[in-house]
Amino acid sequence: MRSSGGACTDDRGRLSRYLGGMAIRVALAEDSFIVREGLREVLSAEPEVEVVASCGDLRSLLDAVEKDRPQVVLTDIRMPPTHLDEGIEAAARLRETHPDVGVVVLSQYAEPGYALALLESGSDRRAYLLKERVHDRAQLVAAIKAVADGGSVIDPKIVEVLVAAKTRAERSPLLELTAREREVLAEIAQGKSNTAIAESLVLTKRAVEKHINSIFLKLDLSYADDVSRRVKAALLFLAEQDT
Repeated sequence: MRSSGGACTDDRGRLSRYLGGMAIRVALAEDSFIVREGLREVLSAEPEVEVVASCGDLRSLLDAVEKDRPQVVLTDIRMPPTHLDEGIEAAARLRETHPDVGVVVLSQYAEPGYALALLESGSDRRAYLLKERVHDRAQLVAAIKAVADGGSVIDPKIVEVLVAAKTRAERSPLLELTAREREVLAEIAQGKSNTAIAESLVLTKRAVEKHINSIFLKLDLSYADDVSRRVKAALLFLAEQDT
């Protein structure tokens, strides 16, 4: 029986083909029927893996974990009902309810924030791979085996992004700012005037001006006109928030 919607396809009747021992039981979760079947096809050629359920949404996946008892969940990062971060949510829930179940999250987004969220409650039995790795069966199966054995895997491209972000942060002139100066800069980034900043942070207007002059000096913006300085300082602040 196959489903193109949210329900799971139950493969419990399949025999394990791993002659060296029991195959790793895997539940798939992907809202695209074509991608889901593609994943099933890729894994069907691997004798050490047995797909026991194939699901199209978060609820069906969680139900399948209870019913089919997979050792590993291979899930898309975005699925119904919200198409936001259901894969991450599933991993977090399973950490509480089924800590021995490994989770491999697949994503088309090289967003380090997703990977960090996945590992927030521990890296054991967790993997984050970009979907482009799906065509490399050996790499996909290696990640499944790793989380089944209690290990973790992070896509090399995500590691590169994290390292680059850390390097940029370490070189950021914003590190020279005091906590109060960062608060003032955050207000500047919202386009507020000195008077509005003073009201928001309960400071005198003169104190705000002193903090702003110090910010410009530390960010090496003293040479520019006031409007340009405020814009450039705001851009530096916003760029750091995006890393």
